[in-house]
Amino acid sequence: MWDFEHEPEQSRLAECYSIHRTMPSECAAQLENGTADIGLVPIASCATTPDLSIIPGCTIASLDSVRSILLVMRKAQGAGEVRTVAVDTSSRTSLVYMQILFRRYWLGQPRYVPHAPDLAAMLEHCDAALLIGDPALLALEDASAREVRTGETLNYLDLAHEWKQRTGTPWVSALWAVRNEALRTVDLSAQSVIDHFVRSRDHGLVHIDDLALEWEAKISLSREAIRSYLTNNIHYVLDESCLEGMKLFFRYAAECGVLPGPPALSWLGTKSAQQVRVAAR
Repeated sequence: MWDFEHEPEQSRLAECYSIHRTMPSECAAQLENGTADIGLVPIASCATTPDLSIIPGCTIASLDSVRSILLVMRKAQGAGEVRTVAVDTSSRTSLVYMQILFRRYWLGQPRYVPHAPDLAAMLEHCDAALLIGDPALLALEDASAREVRTGETLNYLDLAHEWKQRTGTPWVSALWAVRNEALRTVDLSAQSVIDHFVRSRDHGLVHIDDLALEWEAKISLSREAIRSYLTNNIHYVLDESCLEGMKLFFRYAAECGVLPGPPALSWLGTKSAQQVRVAAR
């Protein structure tokens, strides 16, 4: 989102886009109900929300460990022994990945219990906890101190790493999707939309140090931890390896019965697309 939040591009892009922020699962819901036109959505929504086109080139993915998507269990417990999982529902895709891992590889079918992302409270009610995003990063940072405070050793499974170890493909979490109906009624070309988002991504990659400085004031992580996460854990280019990972995700999800059959993905092309409303994480 660099260009959308920083000059010299911010003012120009504000003439075309109205930005608001919410969780990834809510981004998908807003595309579905028509309150947003473009959203950074969990890839699982591509299988359940019709009439979306993907902006090519951009993604939120990980080539191995991601640090921000964790299954947390007590140390003595293996994944196959888990019977209940407290689930942060901010991203449906992470839940689907976890269901695939349980059914195909850990040979378990636990019950999933929606829960606010509070690790201590989650583990009071369930055998394990799924943490996503900032709560996961903060839990990792606090792991050693928590063990000293509680005397309890926990196992923090990085689900992106688990996926990569078993499938050899990247973990693809989210991508930009456009509601096709919006593009039929607005005065902005599809190629312009693609260029705006790809260029913003590229400019953001040049400004990783500046982003780490900005976010240090917004989240209880050190600047170096944020910089490391943005540099080493997140992959931003929707390349061939990511497409292979997505295909495998959709196939396995369908085989496990947690998503409909693999979707026919539509890519933003040359259609004409007035001001479009963007829901961003």
